[in-house]
Amino acid sequence: MRIANVLSFVLLLGLRLAGGSPPPQPVECTRGTSDCTVTNVYGSYPDRTICRAANASFPRTEQELVAAVAAAAAAKRKVKVATRHSHSFTKLACPGGRDGTIISTRFLNRTVSVDAARRLITVESGMVLRDLIKAAAAAGLALPHSPYWYGLTIGGLLATGAHGSSLWGKGSAVHEYVVGLRIVTPAPASQGFAVVRQLVASDPDLDAAKVSLGVLGVVSQVTLELQPQFKRSVRFTTLDDSDMAEKVGVWGGLHEFGDLAWLPRQGKVIYREDDRVDVSTRGNGLNDYIGFRAQPTLGLITARVAEEKLEENGTDIARCLAARLPAVALELQAYGFTNDGNFFTGYPVVGFQHRIQASGTCINSPEDGLLSSCTWDPRIRGPFLYNSGFSIALSKASAFVADMQRLRDLKPRAFCSIDAKMGILMRYVKASSAYLGKAEDCVDFDVTYYRSYTDGEPRVHSDVFDELEQMALRKYGAVPHWGKNRNFAFDGAVAKYPKSGEFLKVKDRYDPDGIFSSEWSDQVLGIRGSPNIVDKRCAIEGLCVCSDDSHCAPEQGYFCRPGQVYKEARVCSQSAAGYLRNKLD
Repeated sequence: MRIANVLSFVLLLGLRLAGGSPPPQPVECTRGTSDCTVTNVYGSYPDRTICRAANASFPRTEQELVAAVAAAAAAKRKVKVATRHSHSFTKLACPGGRDGTIISTRFLNRTVSVDAARRLITVESGMVLRDLIKAAAAAGLALPHSPYWYGLTIGGLLATGAHGSSLWGKGSAVHEYVVGLRIVTPAPASQGFAVVRQLVASDPDLDAAKVSLGVLGVVSQVTLELQPQFKRSVRFTTLDDSDMAEKVGVWGGLHEFGDLAWLPRQGKVIYREDDRVDVSTRGNGLNDYIGFRAQPTLGLITARVAEEKLEENGTDIARCLAARLPAVALELQAYGFTNDGNFFTGYPVVGFQHRIQASGTCINSPEDGLLSSCTWDPRIRGPFLYNSGFSIALSKASAFVADMQRLRDLKPRAFCSIDAKMGILMRYVKASSAYLGKAEDCVDFDVTYYRSYTDGEPRVHSDVFDELEQMALRKYGAVPHWGKNRNFAFDGAVAKYPKSGEFLKVKDRYDPDGIFSSEWSDQVLGIRGSPNIVDKRCAIEGLCVCSDDSHCAPEQGYFCRPGQVYKEARVCSQSAAGYLRNKLD
C-alpha cells in the first residue's frame, strides 16, 4: 500500500512528528463482545456495506483460539479472522450476515522461539511485521523480503500473498520463507469441534495454507526461514520513460530489490537501484517513508477538501499542476530515507535490512487525541482512496507497459491524478509453489487513486483507470492482488491459478462445512456466485464492468463506451456535452 496526497506533503515538507494517534481497532462491539462490526483500515469496503457479526473473540493463547473456533463450529456459525489493523481492502474479514463470529488475532502477537543456529523464527500470527523483523535482527538474522508497509500482521500478509520486490533467490513473497505453521480448523464433535494441524516444509498442504485467504482456519503460529543479517544499498534515479517498456523486463534481474514508479503525465520513471551489500559496508541508513509517517489531521482534512474541489470543479490544467507537487516534495526528502536515521546526505543510503526493508512509523506513535494520524485514518475526513494491484507475467510486462504509454499519449492529462498519488509502482514477484501464489515470474502493478465519499459519484477520467485495469486483467491475463482491488477484478480470477483445484480440495478437507467461508470468498474462489454486483452505477464503483449506460451515470453525462487502446474494454466515459453540462451546473 502506498499513500501520497496532492497537497499534504507540500504543506508538511520537512516535518517529522513525535506523536500521532495510532489507527483505530477494526473490530468494535456495542455490548462487551457482542453485536459487533468489522471494517478495514480505510473504514469502507468496495461495496460500502457495513460488516456485522453476532460476536467477537480476542484469544491470547492457542488454547483460547481453539476454544473460540470450537464454539463457533459447534454452533455452525460463520467465522472470519480480523487482524490488528485489517489492511485488506477486500472483504476477507467479513463473515457475512449478522450471525457470524469474528476472531481477532490482536493479542496473538508474541515471538514463540528463535533458533539462531538453524536460522528459524516462530511467531504468533497476530505479530506485526515491524516486530518480527526487529526480533530477527536482535538474533543477527534477517527476513530477506517483505512488503514495504510494516503494519501488516504475519497471518494477514500470508493470507493475501503479500510481497516486496525481487526475482532473486526464492523471490519477494513472504510465504516463500514459511517452513512450518500451526493452523486451527473445525473438526467433528468427536474431536471437540476444533483441532490444531501442524504443517512442516515437506507437507503438501503447506502450499495451500501459506496463501489461504483465511478460508482454511485460523493460523496460530508461523515458522520462517531467515538469513544472516545483511545490509542494502539504495539509490533512487529519475529518468524519462522513453525506454521504460524495455527496462521493465530486465530491471528485476539487475537489482535484487529493484522497483520502478512511473509518473505517466510527467513522462518520468523513478528507478530504485537496491542491492545487497556486505554487512561490513559502512552506513546505518533508515527507511522512514514519508507517506507512512503520522501527519497533522488538519493538514489531511484541508488537503482532501482541496482535492475534492479539483476533482469536482477544477480544470485538467489545475489538476496537472497540483499533481507535480508530491513527486517534487518526496524527491527533495529522499522519499524519507536518511543516511544515519536523522539526515540525508546523499546516495547511496546503506543500512541493515531491518532498517531498510519496510516502514510505517505512524502506527508507532503515542495517542495525541487525533491531532495527527496515519494518512488514511477513517476517523477523519481525509484522503479516501482506491488501491488496485495486479500481476502480469514478466514475459508480457513490456507489451503491457507499451500499451499503457499509448493510452497516456492519447489522453495525457487524464493521467495527472495518477501522478498525484506517486504514479504506478512496479515490483517483481517470483513464481511460487503456493496454490494461490503466482504461477510464473511476474511484475506487480500497484496504483492508488481518488475515491469519492459519495456512493456512485463519477471520478474525472475514471475511464482511463478502468481501461488500464481491464486491459491488464483481460488482454494480459493479470491476476489481482487478493487484498486489494474492486469487485470486478476478481471475476474469473481463480481460473488463472493452475493449482486452484488442489487448493479447494484442501479447503474441503479442512473445513467441509464452510465455517470459514463467506459469500465473498465463495464468489472469488469460483465456488458459487459472482463478485460482480450489477446495478445502477455499479461500474462507477468498480462493482461491475459496464454493459449498459445505466451502469455508469448517464444523468451526469457518463455512458458505457469501448476503450481507447483496448477496444474490448467497456468503461464509463464522459461525453463532451456531459462535461459542459457539469461545468455549468
